[in-house]
Amino acid sequence: MTSQAADGPDTVTASRRSKITPEREREFFDAVLDQIRACGYEAVTMDGVAASTRCSKSTLYRQWKTKPQFVAAALRASRSPRFAGIDTGTLAGDLREAGRAVGDWSGDTSVLLQAFGHAVTQDRELQQALRETLIEPELAALGRIIQRGVERGEVAADHPALPYVAAQIFGVLRARPVLEGEFADPDYLVRFVEAAVLPALGLT
Repeated sequence: MTSQAADGPDTVTASRRSKITPEREREFFDAVLDQIRACGYEAVTMDGVAASTRCSKSTLYRQWKTKPQFVAAALRASRSPRFAGIDTGTLAGDLREAGRAVGDWSGDTSVLLQAFGHAVTQDRELQQALRETLIEPELAALGRIIQRGVERGEVAADHPALPYVAAQIFGVLRARPVLEGEFADPDYLVRFVEAAVLPALGLT
């Protein structure tokens, strides 16, 4: 299905939205994300989600006029920052915990990102929803972790490796399934942080 909701009526309007319970809405969101993971974004249709949740397609269209809007809403509702609350008192300790946190959700996130495939480069709304839910909250939290390390004097603010910490941690999350056929689990991420990230920053 394209970003214009090609599998549904062109005449769906933004009339008054029917009321659905938060539990029912969560069921819709879980269903569409599960289908994306299983089949890929392009293969998912509003018809399929309606069938799996035993609702009418018109119900979904009253809530979300297009598939990208529906998926974007599901992604935003599922937002759960993983780095929030990490504060061990040292930058090295915080980065180890950040690696462990990434590893805890690496499989689910890697599958979801891969399932969006080419579509995410073509649909700006979908791309923005992915950034808002899976990327930006973690980048902001990681930035705060690093800033605390700078303020404690553990690493210089202009250290040349600092801008690449996020790319290292999130890059290996995407790369390991391709290179080794396995997800980057918590143990792997912690080892990676200790072997590659901390030495680059002059930390142990």
